[in-house]
Amino acid sequence: MARNGEADRIDEPDVVIGASARAHRLRFRAKPRTHVELHGEVTERARRQEAVETSSGSAREHLPEEVEPGVTYEDVEIRWRAAACLRDPSTQHDRR
Repeated sequence: MARNGEADRIDEPDVVIGASARAHRLRFRAKPRTHVELHGEVTERARRQEAVETSSGSAREHLPEEVEPGVTYEDVEIRWRAAACLRDPSTQHDRR
């Protein structure tokens, strides 16, 4: 399955959101415009200086990264995942 992005970059996420879809046939009338933005904040109540680390990405089967309008794609499967984790900057290690 082709992968896009770095959804698995965070080893031990605090939050994970995912979705998946399958289709026997899929055709686009126009080239899709997609945008994913992940952000978070630590509330004042936490009283700690923590950084929010995020990542997201998708895995596709029988569907190219750049789809073409009017082309019929068959037996398509798409999985998307977003993950986030709070990191204490004073003890943060490079986890990549």
